[in-house]
Amino acid sequence: MEYNYKPKGVCSTNIKLIIDGDILTDIEVQNGCEGNLKGIRSLVKGMKLTDIISKLEGIDCHGRGTSCPDQIASAIKEYLGVLVK
Repeated sequence: MEYNYKPKGVCSTNIKLIIDGDILTDIEVQNGCEGNLKGIRSLVKGMKLTDIISKLEGIDCHGRGTSCPDQIASAIKEYLGVLVK
């Protein structure tokens, strides 16, 4: 399943999660810091969604109160919330 999320307060403009069950099989982030996002992508592919949230939630970028990793956690939380409804 694919799920798109519009991040808030960061440079990236869209986060597309590609999910199979409770596993993130891939992620595409538009804009943002390309090298860092490639690294994050490499690290989170194949992880359980809840594990990704616990690793990335709360990371701050330059005092913004959020970051691209934090927004990935937010995207997954929103996705999980949609499944529950």
